[in-house]
Amino acid sequence: MLPYRDMNESKREAPVVVVTGASAGVGRAVARAYGERGAKVALIARGVDGLNGARGEIEQSGGQALVLPLDVADAAAVEQAAQEIEQQLGPIDTWVNVAMVSVFSPVKEMTAEEYKRVTEVTYLGYVYGSLAALKRMLPRDHGTIVQVSSALAYRSIPLQSAYCASKHAIKGFTESLRTELLHDHSNVNVTMAHLPAVNTPQFNWVKTRLPHKPQPVPPIFQPEVVARGILYAADQAGKRRDLIIGFPSWKAIWGEKFVPGYIDHVLAKAGYDSQQYDGPISPDRQNNLWEPVAGDRGAHGDFDDRAQDSSWQLWLEMHRGPVAAAAAGVAGVAALVGLALRRD
Repeated sequence: MLPYRDMNESKREAPVVVVTGASAGVGRAVARAYGERGAKVALIARGVDGLNGARGEIEQSGGQALVLPLDVADAAAVEQAAQEIEQQLGPIDTWVNVAMVSVFSPVKEMTAEEYKRVTEVTYLGYVYGSLAALKRMLPRDHGTIVQVSSALAYRSIPLQSAYCASKHAIKGFTESLRTELLHDHSNVNVTMAHLPAVNTPQFNWVKTRLPHKPQPVPPIFQPEVVARGILYAADQAGKRRDLIIGFPSWKAIWGEKFVPGYIDHVLAKAGYDSQQYDGPISPDRQNNLWEPVAGDRGAHGDFDDRAQDSSWQLWLEMHRGPVAAAAAGVAGVAALVGLALRRD
């Protein structure tokens, strides 16, 4: 039997990509980036206004979009969406799990229902998306699943216990899946992208009990920066098991490996204030924990004036080969010079 791509390449004009959480924030930026590549992009989220906005951006850039309003906590709806995607767009090449909800609150003020809801969306939504993708990719022995994770999958912070726990769970699930794919000698790839703080609209609609407005822990990056990293992670999925995006993520992950107790105390002192800014919460503020907030918020949040539009650490990650070769060349020249000087 011929490989999957050889059988279908002449029939398919563009790759088929699924993005959950595509209506806003990182998911919106990822969907738009794939649209700029000319991909066929299936857009999954609850917010119809945001999904339609994403579809317009993709079509304007030359891609094709399919809008699928649903809640990723509904496994049957995710499976049905996968069927519709393949019927309308073709076989799925890449599935990117991004959808999330969170609650900013001390543990002692959380409810059981809130923990359940965050887990169902932010963790089980990834599981359901992965299962739908695997059901189609494994028989073809082709495809890539990207889990958009966070440095918080390694290092939890105060006031986001449900979200941090879900990210830890995604990491555990994905590592199990990866080893099974390796055992089966499968050509289906799975990778994780670990994000820093990002300027997204989630801070305008996340459920919160904090006395002041929530914010991402600085330094903050624009969603387009992390979208570039996520697409790179997808492209390199067969070669890179994980991609760390942003030096703050790298620092948090490696700090947790070596000095977790010290970080506990740092976060106990600074972790509350660093997640809040600019006065009290509006009494009529809506949140999207149970239902989407109406309107199209786009990819960006309220932090454009503080968000970085590049990451030197990500650039180095994306240019490992040339950087290593250049470093080796410099080291070689330095060694030759040193040898020549000693001979003189």
